[in-house]
Amino acid sequence: MNRRIFLGLAAAAALPAATRPNVIFVLTDDQGFGDLSIHGNPHLQTPNMDAIARDGVQFTQFQVCPVCSPTRSSLMTGRYNYRTGIVDTFLGRSLMYPDEVTIAEVLGDAGYRTGIFGKWHLGDNYPMRAMDQGFQEALVLKGGGIGQASDPPGSSYFDPILFHNGVQKKYTGYCTDVYFNEAMRWIEADRSKPYFAYLPTNAPHSPLQVDDKYADPFRAKGLHDETARVYGMVKNIDDNLGNLLAMLKRTNQERDTIVMFMTDNGAIGEPRFNAGLRGEKTTPYQNGIHVPFFLRWPARVKPNSKVDRIAAHIDLFPTLLEACGVSMPPKLKIDGRSILPLAEGKSPAWPDRALFTQWHRGDRPEPFRSSAVRTQRYKLINGVELYDLEADPGEKHDIAAANPEIVADLRQRYTAWFADVAAPRDYAPSRIYIGTKYENPVVLTRQDWRVAPEAKGPAVGWWEVDVKTAGRYKITVTLDANVPAGEALFELNGIVKSAAIARGAASCEFPNVQLPAGTGRLRFTLKSGSRELGAKFVDVFQLAAP
Repeated sequence: MNRRIFLGLAAAAALPAATRPNVIFVLTDDQGFGDLSIHGNPHLQTPNMDAIARDGVQFTQFQVCPVCSPTRSSLMTGRYNYRTGIVDTFLGRSLMYPDEVTIAEVLGDAGYRTGIFGKWHLGDNYPMRAMDQGFQEALVLKGGGIGQASDPPGSSYFDPILFHNGVQKKYTGYCTDVYFNEAMRWIEADRSKPYFAYLPTNAPHSPLQVDDKYADPFRAKGLHDETARVYGMVKNIDDNLGNLLAMLKRTNQERDTIVMFMTDNGAIGEPRFNAGLRGEKTTPYQNGIHVPFFLRWPARVKPNSKVDRIAAHIDLFPTLLEACGVSMPPKLKIDGRSILPLAEGKSPAWPDRALFTQWHRGDRPEPFRSSAVRTQRYKLINGVELYDLEADPGEKHDIAAANPEIVADLRQRYTAWFADVAAPRDYAPSRIYIGTKYENPVVLTRQDWRVAPEAKGPAVGWWEVDVKTAGRYKITVTLDANVPAGEALFELNGIVKSAAIARGAASCEFPNVQLPAGTGRLRFTLKSGSRELGAKFVDVFQLAAP
């Protein structure tokens, strides 16, 4: 089925524009369950995050994946991340398949304005960018965060270099301030349609860069400097959230705007208040995957509500479609269920279910490794540890030996899930397109190259690409500082080009390379004696098609 027709069928069922709510979805990065005052933090006050909880509904048993990209792909698609091509957070494993249907695409097709302001982390190149996946307005950083492999040189949390609808631009101010200010400007620019505004901050993820005016009050309390910086970054987010909520009230949008707040995974770094939860980011224990989720919608959700039924990232896609009066696209297989009835306190029959999460490094998952399967009461970790979360939310007492039948049942459910999410693509890598009108040049970074599983230490990677148009290309390679003299090799589908590299060269260029159409592995290698080095960036510029 044609993709636009496929999505258009959903739009046809949308409610009239006058009755559709606006949606603002705020997602923070590496903020733990304990990093809010409403969860008992004794040092940090988050009045605006707390206000969303108190003015709406708190889902007290909400879970995600223990790292960034997997959570984000499930939020966007309503599907477990392994179905979407997202296995990890870098090395080519966090490129979402372009045929995945996102909430932005479905809402956009139903007449919503759609905008993202912050961290996408599901692909930096066409056809996987946010602007290719349904966001009509896209102000994003590259890769997993500012200061990482894909970030342009010279960027930081202060005066960041961002990409506005694909165009690189340096902004003035602190990154979180920029995202919120630009989102509010975009919201106010056109009120003729309902909107979906996605605000995924990269704070409080490292590097922990924040103005001292935010960190100093926590240092003065005697907290570790790392904790003081994290709390300062959270306080800055909370201040911006306050500005956003005030804007909604001032412009009479408050009643008919859904505001959602959550975090992408648990906390990591210097130990700090964790509300009694075990583990940290990257682990399947509760402090890695149990996060706050608050939903405020004055028109339909009663304040001071709480829901203790288990829910997860996969549920937000169907929940938003139901809230916005948009039908699910036909033949679309999702894993989540709408939790809107729970949010509205309708107390429907709500059968128990199993939720799954798994993450570890590598090109493909391994059975039971770093995994969790959760029902309302029980949680099985790595296929062997069993916890009763109703009696033991801190996961202190492994009860597997005393409950072999429960262990067997949860293992069987996990095994069926593990086989199902691998089909039918079996973790085939997503490919970056070269030679399209949508992106020229294509800038390849170490964020997205893949390396051999057996590689040890510094490795030279390759990019899985699809050359859509045969023709002449200019290849410009940016090198690391102080490279040794050697021979540079560019390789793709039997095309090999070489050039001599002088010691300390900053770059090299292959000015006229004829590339055939088709899929393949693009590789650049600098050979110097027995050493092999890779590129920092590779720019592939289409000169002309035959």
